[in-house]
Amino acid sequence: MTISRKTVLVVGGGHAGLEAAFAAARVGAQVRMVTGSIRTVGQTPCNPSVGGVAKGHLVFEIDALGGFMGRAADATCIHGRVLNRSKGPAVQSTRVQVDKAKYGAYARAALTSHPGIEVIEGLVSSVVLDGDRVCGVALVDGSQVSADAVVITTGTFLGGLLHTGATKTPGGRAGEAPANGLSDNLRAMGFRLSRLKTGTPARLDARTINIDVTEPQPSEDPVPRFTLPDDIEPPPPLIEQVHCHLTWTNAGTNAIIKEHLHESPMYSGQIEGRGPRYCPSIEDKVVRFADRDRHQVFLEPEGLDTHSVYPNGISTSLPAEVQAKFIVTIPGLENAEILRPGYAVEYDAVDARALDHRFSSKAHQGLYFAGQVNGTSGYEEAGIQGLLAGANAALELLERDALLVGRDEGYAGVLVDDLVTQGCDEPYRMFTSRAEYRIMLREDNADARLSGLALSAGLISQARFDRVQTRRANIDALCTELSKKRSIDDAPAWLRGRAAAQHTYAGYLDRMRAEVARLRGDAATDLPLAADLDYATLEGLSNEAKQRLAEVRPTSTAQASRIPGMTPAALMCLWAHARRAQKQAGRATAVRRHSGA
Repeated sequence: MTISRKTVLVVGGGHAGLEAAFAAARVGAQVRMVTGSIRTVGQTPCNPSVGGVAKGHLVFEIDALGGFMGRAADATCIHGRVLNRSKGPAVQSTRVQVDKAKYGAYARAALTSHPGIEVIEGLVSSVVLDGDRVCGVALVDGSQVSADAVVITTGTFLGGLLHTGATKTPGGRAGEAPANGLSDNLRAMGFRLSRLKTGTPARLDARTINIDVTEPQPSEDPVPRFTLPDDIEPPPPLIEQVHCHLTWTNAGTNAIIKEHLHESPMYSGQIEGRGPRYCPSIEDKVVRFADRDRHQVFLEPEGLDTHSVYPNGISTSLPAEVQAKFIVTIPGLENAEILRPGYAVEYDAVDARALDHRFSSKAHQGLYFAGQVNGTSGYEEAGIQGLLAGANAALELLERDALLVGRDEGYAGVLVDDLVTQGCDEPYRMFTSRAEYRIMLREDNADARLSGLALSAGLISQARFDRVQTRRANIDALCTELSKKRSIDDAPAWLRGRAAAQHTYAGYLDRMRAEVARLRGDAATDLPLAADLDYATLEGLSNEAKQRLAEVRPTSTAQASRIPGMTPAALMCLWAHARRAQKQAGRATAVRRHSGA
């Protein structure tokens, strides 16, 4: 199959794949997506929510970079709240429930109607290379799809295996085949793969739940949105809002789970992969928090036109009959019927230390990775990776500067740097605590932080950028009024909130900006020829430090400082080498200039 030049091919149609495809198209590349089924594009296969602690920050950043997820969530939102209301604005995070069917339909409509994107149904078996440059992919049916760059966003499908009790079923999620051939191919290409695990709870029939004994959780009024009210494309209209409900497990629940722990594939040794420490299964909770008699269970409707309820908090891989046994011990669920048992998903993930800050393979030109394949968990982490990888793939083909977000510029930058510097031995989840500059990285200023980068990359229009600048000027004016202790009550509530947050953190921000400037000085010294540097020859480094540096190949001493296990002595040695190399390069340049004269 022949196609024109400058084509980005996206493998996978989940949240990372969607953002990658849309971003590459916005930048200016032709885009093709290969997915197992158009019908399942844009699914929310686990919980029916978008956002949450720190995750909401990522969605706002996706939106600031012209992305899709926030607008799709706003269009299909059936419940919304801002978490951490009692804390400062920096850690307050928006979380909305979406109608799962409507979200998927919205995504498929946007994808299939996009004039710059072609969708191909198929299962990828391998990456096709021309030397060390990617030139397309091969499908299991023997055909090939050519491309100038490939973005792999396979989620949990690489070597995917589903577990419910002792039952094992190959699949990336319920009812869909895994990508075993591609997993083997990536190993053959030299990528180190690790085995990770995630999971999902049983789905319950709302008609069999007694909500009268649970605690109602209504939407906030007004319902929070990810799209800003004054944007050039205003937020989609709200659809019907519903209540969620809160209940709790109890000592009886815990006793049943403990009695059957030996039947859980996590504890029987059947599952080899590491699960998410910060989103544990109910089995993990009962073991790790043995002193607790109860755990929260949020009953979350999965849509307006379904009776399916997602009991958030009791993810499990226990046998189906054990799930039924412990669920009926929970208040409100005494007569609950299971629509589908919960299960665990075990899958392969790429060691992201093989990638640079563009999410591009260090060893294979034009090959990018994004989403759970990089070891992350969550729709939001996947979405921002897809956007950055897709944009950078297109920018490389168009010979333009890469889109790089610093740790002081966005949670996106924190996530990228953490992954490519440290890798992960468990599914990576974003938290506000991961961001050392979090008071600068609030939800309310994502547009101000990232619109310049978005405009330079071609991800947003000049008109949208100008709107952001006008918004910033209005907020600055309101802050001036606040500093003079004047009322700003005449301004819209959302603008008042942004101005109040900016005013609250003003002093801290000045000090933090000074710290960033300092760290971007000597501490951020570039490492010359990082791709070719032979760390084994550097004197003063331990063998362990040499090995860790060779694995990550940091591009600056600042990045090197974040490699696990790097000692102050090793960093000083590296810094001294970098400064010495800089001086040598400077002298060489001066000699060349003198000779030329």
